[in-house]
Amino acid sequence: MRTRITLACTECKQRNYNTTKDKKTHPERMEIKKYCKFCRTHTLHKETK
Repeated sequence: MRTRITLACTECKQRNYNTTKDKKTHPERMEIKKYCKFCRTHTLHKETK
C-alpha cells in the first residue's frame, strides 16, 4: 500500500511537495533534490510527517 508523504525544503523548511511512497520497498525517509520556489534554487527535500 502506498502512503502519502510531504516533502520539506532543508534550507527554508517550507513544505513544498506532496507525493506517495511504498513503505515496503522504502521504509526509511525519502530525500530528493527538487526545486524550491521560495529559495529559487534546487535544494534537498526531506520527508516530513
